[in-house]
Amino acid sequence: MRSYDYLIVGGGMTADAAAKGIREVDAQGTIGLLSAEPHAPYDRPPLTKSLWKDKPLEAIWRHTTKASVDLLLGRTVTALDVQHKTVGDDRGETYSFRKLLLATGGSPRRLPFGGDDVIYYRTLADYNRLRELTANGQRFVVIGGGFIGSELAAALTMNHKEVVMIFPGSGICDRLFTKDLSQFLNGFYRQKGVELWIGESVTALERKGGQCVVTTRSGKQTAADGVIAGLGIEPNIHLAKLAGLDTADGIVVDERLRTSQPDIYAAGDVAFFHSPALDRRLRVEHEDNANTMGRQAGRNMAGAAEPYHHLPFFYSDLFELGYEAVGEVDSRLSAMADWKEPYREGVIYYQKGGQVRGVLLWNVWGQVDAARELIAARQPFIAQDLKQRLPKAA
Repeated sequence: MRSYDYLIVGGGMTADAAAKGIREVDAQGTIGLLSAEPHAPYDRPPLTKSLWKDKPLEAIWRHTTKASVDLLLGRTVTALDVQHKTVGDDRGETYSFRKLLLATGGSPRRLPFGGDDVIYYRTLADYNRLRELTANGQRFVVIGGGFIGSELAAALTMNHKEVVMIFPGSGICDRLFTKDLSQFLNGFYRQKGVELWIGESVTALERKGGQCVVTTRSGKQTAADGVIAGLGIEPNIHLAKLAGLDTADGIVVDERLRTSQPDIYAAGDVAFFHSPALDRRLRVEHEDNANTMGRQAGRNMAGAAEPYHHLPFFYSDLFELGYEAVGEVDSRLSAMADWKEPYREGVIYYQKGGQVRGVLLWNVWGQVDAARELIAARQPFIAQDLKQRLPKAA
């Protein structure tokens, strides 16, 4: 049995940030990191962003071993014994811990057909596989019109590929953006050459020769050299449930990121935490949360005992457009748009009961902290109060 002062289950950005957070407080304690992936931790956003704009692959590595971490790769944790403070992996090996972090992330939602012909885009292996297909393939189907689907469709199109986007909603990112902005993006993507099949669901996929043929509910068909799906993820809470930890939409943690067992922590995509700014529990699947929460979990595992009150932001690149967003960016909320140039530069405020719950900064940069202050104020604003409130002058 291998013994560690700190054991991290997961190999993503959260795990790496946690290891480095531990080292900020404890320079000597032993750290083990168990990951199902064969690769050391790496940055995930470049997989849909900068790697398609000629950023070198070597730039994504996070150099976790510089924090004196044992990387135990290609191993899936299958058992967690809370009483004896051990975990077991799929190779039959057992590890003991003093403090444990569950940074288990999430698994992509899958279609009930298509098998391995569909790339459920999430990992470096998925990027490498798609890159290989683009070497000779020209036509690609992207299933899903949300965060991942919108980025991948843009990335492939910018690399001179024919792209068909298929999604059941009325517009690109229609769960996030106001109806008019989502409809603008439909037209914008079409101008870029993307073919949109709106209000459609994929019902079948079969391989014919070297291509995949996709069929939708209405009977439309198209052949493609590759099919990529971005259908969201489900948090990986199976291990926590087996161990009897409190779970809901993720693993429930307190403000110090401890689970219902105080020597076991959770962070990243899988953690269901309370946000003081929003006064509710949420789970966030983006880079800022992975890095910030991971670091805080590591520090707390090593004895820092600091609360996690950070309100994470997220960002995206859609051709030459881009945005940063913080809080509840949800098209079901009432919204007030303050455009400097319609659909090209401006701010959208998402409100509930007059309070600002989320802010979308559309081609507006360096304003995330100011947006956080508006949300944290938790006071009602009328439209006139918000007009030209952001961006704040430097």
